[in-house]
Amino acid sequence: MKADLHIHSDCSDGSDSIKELAKVVNESGLKIVALTDHDTTAGLVEFEKLLSDDIKFIKGIELTCLAGDIKCHLLGYNINPETSELKELILKGKKLRRIKLDTRIEYLKNVWKIELTKEESDWLYSRHSVVKTHLANILVNRGLADSNLSAMKKYLDDCKTGNTRFDGIEAIDVIKISGGIPVWAHPLGGEGEEHISQELFLNRLEKMKQYGIQGIECYYSRYNKVEIEFLLKTANENDLYITGGSDYHGTNKDIPLGKLNTENMQINSDKLSILERLC
Repeated sequence: MKADLHIHSDCSDGSDSIKELAKVVNESGLKIVALTDHDTTAGLVEFEKLLSDDIKFIKGIELTCLAGDIKCHLLGYNINPETSELKELILKGKKLRRIKLDTRIEYLKNVWKIELTKEESDWLYSRHSVVKTHLANILVNRGLADSNLSAMKKYLDDCKTGNTRFDGIEAIDVIKISGGIPVWAHPLGGEGEEHISQELFLNRLEKMKQYGIQGIECYYSRYNKVEIEFLLKTANENDLYITGGSDYHGTNKDIPLGKLNTENMQINSDKLSILERLC
């Protein structure tokens, strides 16, 4: 069976509404899927209701963290979104993102002389999880850039927002308290990031294991065969769960649903050992 354990809706920084995303998934041929929006669980209940009965759904989240000195994203699988500790953490994250948004809006105004309209501001502040992509899309819509990536690079990447990430150790603990499994997302580097060396990854892995991660995302849309084989070997040697996901964001990123490597090899669900716990 085909699986994709890392997808996003417009509850965070994807372009697809929950209804649109469910339609895409239902028509994709995927049989196992996890919705992992950034720092929010807002779409989980509605999304599950809209999925076909033959699709196994896993409730997930992706938390933006600083674990010790390691900037990372943590995936939580099989979480209970009603857990009070998780709700409190998400509320904390929403406040942190608002601080970051305020800083970026002021930066656009002071450095680039770009002021948002009331309609644009209201839209940003109404979101469950607002990120840099949302601001970039506004700039694209104004004709100031050709894509959200070029908008971020030109207008936003130099804006210093300070640390507004979750404490990674706290995030791992909360994922576990909520009944979930904490997994290190795209550990060699995510979308648009330079991939780190094997040596640096292994050094960081020792810390992340101490902090309590239980799996690593070995199959990922931006990783090639060599990188994936290295991660699989490392996961097996360290008794960590193996996961895989596309990091689908609709039109906000050029990543097809269900793509788990750069070579477009089909990765069946039996390759993802975490599903032994989740299914």
